[in-house]
Amino acid sequence: MRCWRVPGPVLSLLLLLLLLPPPSAACPAACRCTPAEVDCSERGLRDVPWSLSANTSALWLGYNFITVLGPRSFPLLPGLRLLSLPHNRLELIHGQALLGLGALQELDLSHNYLSLLSPETFLPLASLATLNLGSNRLGELEPGVLSALAQLQALLLQDNPWVCSCDILPLWRWLSLNREKVREKSLLLCRVPEQLNKYPIMAFGDESFRQCQQTSLSSQHYVIIFVIGPFSFIASIFFCTFLGSVVVFCHSLRRESHCWRRPRICRVH
Repeated sequence: MRCWRVPGPVLSLLLLLLLLPPPSAACPAACRCTPAEVDCSERGLRDVPWSLSANTSALWLGYNFITVLGPRSFPLLPGLRLLSLPHNRLELIHGQALLGLGALQELDLSHNYLSLLSPETFLPLASLATLNLGSNRLGELEPGVLSALAQLQALLLQDNPWVCSCDILPLWRWLSLNREKVREKSLLLCRVPEQLNKYPIMAFGDESFRQCQQTSLSSQHYVIIFVIGPFSFIASIFFCTFLGSVVVFCHSLRRESHCWRRPRICRVH
């Protein structure tokens, strides 16, 4: 049996290829990259680039045309610490859009078109310390959106068209209990109603919501109203029908009794 010998240089090259680390993900074509940062600002992007290195620690996506962050909009980025998305056209963030970003510490969503955020949106961000939601279209915000951020230290909510009705009471309570986390408090202003336009939300006190606390109904109250209301209506119909029948019956008995007393008048011809 003939034995084939591999030349020394070829063997050395093969060993070198085996020992080399696997190639890292290429830098997205429209971006500028360093070993740890990816800058995709002002590139006319409409979606988040997917070909990102897992070692990325900072991702800059400001001044683009991104309108929606759908489910899993980002690849798995276990080392990402900063995500910057200001000055886009963001209108919607899916509840699972930020999965895989558990190490994120700073998120900038300012200067967008966000009007609604669900409590599930920031659940994957267990390490988030700074959140900027300034200059959006938020008229209200559920406290559950913020309560999911256990490590939150700095929150920016300025320059939003806040609706200062009774519905803002839960948010005001959260802000009052976490004043040290709220930045730019003086710019957190009411837009609606007109008589409260530019009134600082943080200047409200308990007495400002006294009427809301007295007149507001819980979900149990609404259930009782919707159950008792139709039931009462149906019961009143039956009662009126029964009462009418009794009156007609009594009237008939009275007439028959009258006919027996005066047979000549009531005689049927």
